[in-house]
Amino acid sequence: MLPTSQAAFLLLLFDLCSRHVSGSYPQAKNVTWKSTNFKTILRWEPKPSADYSYTVEYSELSGDKQRNSHCIRSSVTWCDLSSSLTPFKSCYTADVLSEPPLGASSDLIEFPHTSSPRFCPYKDTDIGKPDFKLKVSEDKKKTILYVEDPLTALFEDGHQLNIRDIFSDQLQYRVTYRRNKSTGKKVYNSKSNVIELTDLDRGESYCFNVQAYLPSRSAGKQLGELSHTQCSKDDSKSIFDVYSVSVIAPAIFLILLLSGLIIAVAVICCKRRKKALKGGKEALPLRDV
Repeated sequence: MLPTSQAAFLLLLFDLCSRHVSGSYPQAKNVTWKSTNFKTILRWEPKPSADYSYTVEYSELSGDKQRNSHCIRSSVTWCDLSSSLTPFKSCYTADVLSEPPLGASSDLIEFPHTSSPRFCPYKDTDIGKPDFKLKVSEDKKKTILYVEDPLTALFEDGHQLNIRDIFSDQLQYRVTYRRNKSTGKKVYNSKSNVIELTDLDRGESYCFNVQAYLPSRSAGKQLGELSHTQCSKDDSKSIFDVYSVSVIAPAIFLILLLSGLIIAVAVICCKRRKKALKGGKEALPLRDV
């Protein structure tokens, strides 16, 4: 066995070598992508101390690594790569490097880094909720939904692209609808932004939700975020739907009160009439036999 002094020296040497290789900067953890409508953010942990910072390098698969000027020697734990991941139909990976803070230097040749999962904007970005307008035809035979394509974080020649600009005829919209105050649902898919529904009962109120639908994607990425619910007007509303309880209750009480007064007056009049008739008969003289 080695003497204690030699063992301690070897341990110290091993520690120094380890520090030289890996550095005194903690590696980033939990490196993930978050992307909605091509607004793509790379996130990681932990928040750095004043002793180190993070730099992000990204590349197409098997391509050269590049850097975003806003994500070099940064003290934050995210990097906006929305405009960097072009062409958007390619797939990318990113490395988060732990480096000295801005303005500081280090003797390390290679800094600790953590790689991200693969990310493909065209296939992986989530699609946000669309807005739509609802209109019922005058003859009540059809309900029309006018869907607005959500905008993306991408620009082309100074023009902000929407999801229709990117997905073209691959984009559909899925409408989920039900009769108001009912739980039974129906689904309708449309390739158009103007969606006509003709299988609804005339005069009934229906509630609608819309979401983007991309059947060419993998199952978990086909549907976008569900829109806010909109309901059509009910032309066959009951009095309870039109007026509140605070209005209906006094009206009912007034009707009952008037009905009671009418009945009371009728009863009094009837009794007086009977009394008058009885008094009249008693006043008549007896006939001679």
